[in-house]
Amino acid sequence: MGRPIQYAVVLSAEQEQYLKSITSKGSGKARVMTRARILLLSHQGTADLEISRGLGISVQTVRSVRKHFVLGGLEDALFDGARTGRPVKFGGQDRAAITALACSEAPEGHSQWSIRLLADKAVELQLVEGIAPSTVYYMLKKTKSSRTAKSSGASRS
Repeated sequence: MGRPIQYAVVLSAEQEQYLKSITSKGSGKARVMTRARILLLSHQGTADLEISRGLGISVQTVRSVRKHFVLGGLEDALFDGARTGRPVKFGGQDRAAITALACSEAPEGHSQWSIRLLADKAVELQLVEGIAPSTVYYMLKKTKSSRTAKSSGASRS
C-alpha cells in the first residue's frame, strides 16, 4: 500500500496555528501556501499520494517539503533559500545612468539614440566599464523606454 513515510511531520500547536494562518489569509506566495497545506495535511496523517492529488502537485514535491521540514525546520520547508549564480553585473545606479542617457538629446548628427550608440557612449562617459548593446536593449526594455520616439529613447541598430 505505498511507501512508508520516511519523513514524518509532527507540528507543535504553535506551528500548526502559524500554518493555518498562512493558508486562511489567501494572500501571499502560492508556493508558500501550498507548502503550508502540505505540512498541515502531512501532520494530520494524510498520505503523500492523497496530498499530491488533492493539491494538484507531484508526490515528489510533497516528499521534498516533508524532508525540508524534518531536516531544516519550518522556515526551510516554507521558503526557498538563496540561489547561487552569477551576481548582478549592473546595479540600479548603472541602469538609471543608462536610462537617463537614453532620455537625453541624441548626439550631433543623429536624430535619435541607437542601442549601439548608447552602449558606446556609456563606456566613453565611464558610466560603466563595458557593456554589450544587447544588455542596453534589455535594460531599456525593462523600463518600457521608447526606442522609436524622436525626442527620447533609443532605436535598435
